[in-house]
Amino acid sequence: MLNVATWIRPKDDAFFTRAFAPFPDVRFCNALHTAVAFDELDGLLLTGGADIAPHFLRQDVRDASLLEKEPDPARDAWEFAAVEQAMKRELPILAICKGMQLLNVALGGTLHLDIPGHNAPEMKDEDVQELRLASGAKHRFERVNSSHHQAVDRVADGFEVQAWSANDHIVEQMRLRDYPFGLAVQYHPERGNIYGSLFADFVSHLGNRNPV
Repeated sequence: MLNVATWIRPKDDAFFTRAFAPFPDVRFCNALHTAVAFDELDGLLLTGGADIAPHFLRQDVRDASLLEKEPDPARDAWEFAAVEQAMKRELPILAICKGMQLLNVALGGTLHLDIPGHNAPEMKDEDVQELRLASGAKHRFERVNSSHHQAVDRVADGFEVQAWSANDHIVEQMRLRDYPFGLAVQYHPERGNIYGSLFADFVSHLGNRNPV
């Protein structure tokens, strides 16, 4: 089996079960329910969730009303530690929505704490957000199902931005340079039907773990 560390909310279980159904050798180690042994992992999946708790951010929060009222600091602490462990061993990382934001912060970046126009109801599940793609982007989707109120601001060192919202400069997809596999997306591929190649790419890099 290929062990993937993650923290998945109950309401997202069905989405990720469906997304990874073509890959029966992948097993989730969901830290929400069980302790995760990092020395047995093959990859890290960072998923959507509440805003990062303020004390984990690398920036001043001048208006706390911009943040969601119920952050999950226990989850944040686990995910920041998981990023550190994964990168030490160069494990494949796939970061989605809040996961993209957390990975960017973990590596030294900052966030827009509240943005307009990116959380209309139809954006949650429908592929309506048009993208502007970099020429070197491997995963190329003209429209995605991107619904969020925060976004990457200062991009952490080591990332290459591969896609932006076509209507503004909000980052929607980026990858880690000089790293075996590190892909971060602001949209929700687990909720859609057009993103199979993205999950297949992640799974294809599992199983090449470095020693602890």
